[in-house]
Amino acid sequence: MIGDWIDIGWLEEIPVRGSRTVPVEGGEEVAVFRTADNRVFGLANRCPHKGGPLSQGIVHGHNVTCPLHNWSIALATGEAQGEDKGCTPTIPAKVSGGRVLLCRASTLKAAA
Repeated sequence: MIGDWIDIGWLEEIPVRGSRTVPVEGGEEVAVFRTADNRVFGLANRCPHKGGPLSQGIVHGHNVTCPLHNWSIALATGEAQGEDKGCTPTIPAKVSGGRVLLCRASTLKAAA
């Protein structure tokens, strides 16, 4: 842990246009996504529609498509796209020195 940030590993450990999950003790896991332009985003690992595991979805641009019912979710905001309505909690994420960091306070809040 680095101050207010949790170090979850190297950027290269997350596949391009893919994700990995981070367990949170006492709460929901967090899905961390890596886009083709090497940006990282954190979301609670559940679709706002039916709770599908977003980490198993397809990353395209700065969105992920839920594997259950094809809802497209914006990685930056957690908002459903198009005509769909709903939002999943976001967790601030960043890359520093090649390491992926999640905001500690937001991670704990999203898990509660």
